[in-house]
Amino acid sequence: MYFSLIPNIEYDEKPISYPFSESDYVEAKNFFRRYQINQDVFSYAVYFNKYSIEDGQRPSNVAELAYGDPFYDWVVLITNNIINPLHNWPLTNYELQKTIESEYDNPYGTIHHYETVEVPAGYTITTDFGETEPVIALKGGLVVDQTFYNSTFKYWDGTTYVIKSGNVVSKPVTVMDYYTTENEKKREIYLLKGGYLQFFVDEFRAKNLYKSSGDYISQQLKRVGV
Repeated sequence: MYFSLIPNIEYDEKPISYPFSESDYVEAKNFFRRYQINQDVFSYAVYFNKYSIEDGQRPSNVAELAYGDPFYDWVVLITNNIINPLHNWPLTNYELQKTIESEYDNPYGTIHHYETVEVPAGYTITTDFGETEPVIALKGGLVVDQTFYNSTFKYWDGTTYVIKSGNVVSKPVTVMDYYTTENEKKREIYLLKGGYLQFFVDEFRAKNLYKSSGDYISQQLKRVGV
């Protein structure tokens, strides 16, 4: 289905050494045309539902679940700006384990980096909207170096300064933990709601029609390299 909506191009297969000979043109899909979703659109809950990809699910499985047709897998990929599903789609837990174990001698013991754990300051503030929020002295998940991990961290708890060891407010992250976390992030996608599916397909088809120009042959075909 996806390939039928992508327009074609004709390109000259003659080498440059034959500029005056009759050209032979080869027709191919124009994969240089890329349809990309604006990230702002995901803030509109009316269009999308959040979805967590289950272990072993492929785009076709998700498309069949969401739209009743596995051939709408391209809609799942495009609406999430996934260009290369081999890289951007989550691996199964088994695939991930085998891949990392084949690339690292000891992925369970080798430290990939250090990162902070969240440290609350111990007091709260009132926002402009009248809401009470805790004050965070150190955000969690910040990548730090080994020097930070082996030193101390000082912060104000509202009444006095508190000093804590770096290995208390940060932690080592192993290679396996890092890649497992990154793989889990890929599971969180957005699914276009079924009611907007046909509108999206029609718009995608319209966006892939050529407009009249010097290399125009038809709405689905143009010639390049002339």
